[in-house]
Parts: sequence; structure tokens; C-alpha cells
Amino acid sequence: MSKWKVALSAAALLTLGTAQALAQQAFPSRYITMIVPFAPGGPTDIVGRIVAEHMSRTLGQQVVIENVAGVAGTIGAGRVAKAAPDGHTILVGPMSTMSFSPALYPKLAFNPLSDFEPIGIAASAPIMLVTNNAIPATKLSEFADHVKANAGALTNGNAGVGSTSHLACLLLNNRVGVSVTLVPYRGTGPALQDVVSGQVGYLCDQVTSLMSQVQAKTVKPLAVLAPTRSPVLPDVPTASEAGMSGIDMVVWNALFAPKGTPPEVIEKLNSALIKAITDPASRERFLQLGAEPPPDTQRSPQALREIHAADVAKWGEVIRSANVSVE
Repeated sequence: MSKWKVALSAAALLTLGTAQALAQQAFPSRYITMIVPFAPGGPTDIVGRIVAEHMSRTLGQQVVIENVAGVAGTIGAGRVAKAAPDGHTILVGPMSTMSFSPALYPKLAFNPLSDFEPIGIAASAPIMLVTNNAIPATKLSEFADHVKANAGALTNGNAGVGSTSHLACLLLNNRVGVSVTLVPYRGTGPALQDVVSGQVGYLCDQVTSLMSQVQAKTVKPLAVLAPTRSPVLPDVPTASEAGMSGIDMVVWNALFAPKGTPPEVIEKLNSALIKAITDPASRERFLQLGAEPPPDTQRSPQALREIHAADVAKWGEVIRSANVSVE
């Protein structure tokens, strides 16, 4: 190669590198689309809107929520996986979509671990067991005895095959040692309504989804299936406290960017997220939902990467052991 060609090539690379550096420094240069992979109104959507509102002020550009629902969140997640890796399209990824999907969907169009850059956890919420008011149990041990004695007549509702509520109660049923009729619905809402009406015996789902009915006393909360009690329901014991260990489940919603998004951009997004979740007004809104921002040790992209990988491995084993799959 001639000297002038070498010089031109070097100049081109220098120009490209300078342009990329300037673009990263200028981020965000326009509004940011935050994809929520579910319909409006659910826990993931609410968490996304809380952090988007605050991040808009921090970043100086509007963070716009776009709801892209379908196939347990995989449609929206797939769109983000294929987006330009410049930080202007990000995902509110729930644990269910990002950790269960690889084992549930044999033809999944993306890899949750390798096709995304973690930004940080926004909020998490424990899973809770609730029953209809007709079930004569006020604590977990009494519930276990009742289910064993009436397994043939009881039903266990969930928000659909492969949902958080499905897998959480699957763990609970296995731990109790019973097999009951599972009733899948198209979401937590209709499943919970049938628990309230007495048509379904019990349901496991995140506190965020169950709070309103628990507060109205239309269902009975028997145990939080998590390592610690929920701050919004301090009188409800954990499963371990009730003598049933090994069924802890805390669900999270976290922000992800497409693979290849520059580290400088990820750092800016993470910083804006941390400011959002540590804002007193945001924390209060989370607590009203029964959710909590992560502790200091779990706020970095690397912490999310490790938690995510551990959950993919853990729940993949549970799903495969139960022979659960969705075509």
C-alpha cells in the first residue's frame, strides 16, 4: 500500500473515532424510546414510567414509553435486541421475559444474555401466596395441610404458562408435595378476580399485582415467597419463617440496551437510573406498589449481569425439570 493510501486510511480511522467519541459525549442527542414489552397498566409499565419521568429530567431529553406487548414480553424485547446500539432505544426487561424465555421458547429469536447490555435494576418485588377467603387457613402450614387433603378439588390460577405466577406456585406445589389443577389465564388480573370470587383456590404473584385486593381483604395473604418480608405488608411472614424454605422468589424489572452500546452511554443511562430510583418521590411511589429499588450493591450494570445470569440458570433448570415449554 502506498504512503498516501496509508495516510488516508489513518485519517479516516481518526475521523471515525473522533465522530464516535463526540457522539458518545453528546448522548442523548434526541429522545430515548423505552420499550415496555407489556400492555399499559401492569407492574413493568408502571416501573418504567416512574423511572422514565425522572430520567428525562436528568438526561435532558424526553424518555418516551412505547408499549410493545406480545408473547410474554418477547416481542418487545426482540425489537430492542435488533435496535441500533446507540442508547436511544432501551428495554424495561422483567425477570420473567429475560430469565424464563430461553428455556420456555425453543425458537426464541434472541438470547437475553448475549444480545443485550445491562444498564441496571430499577425495582424488585417479592412473590406472595394469596388464597380465596373460603379456604380455612390463616398460615402456611395450615394451607399445606388443606391442599394435601383437598388436592383433587382445588385449583391454582396463574397468569399464563411460563409466567412468574405459574413458576412460583409450581415451586410451592412441589415443595408442599401436591399436584392440583392449574388454570392459566391471559394475565394476573382475571386470575386474581377468580380467586376473589372463590372459583380458584389460590394464586402466587408479585406483591405489586396483589396489593389492592389484599388491602381490600378480598383475598388472604399467607406468605411472602422471598428472603425478607415486604415493607408494605410487614405482618405477612416469609415462607422460611413459616417453616417452608427453598421457595424464595423475588422478581425484578431492569433496563437493558442492545448489544454493542458504548460503555460511556451505558454509564450515563445507569447514572440517570440511579438518580431516578434514589429520588424520595420515586421511592415512595415504588413502596406504594409493594416494590423496592435495589440496594447499593445491586445498582451497577455488572451486578445486573451477574443476577441475570444466575436467574437464567436457576429458572432454566426449574422449567426443564417440570417439562414446561411454549411453542
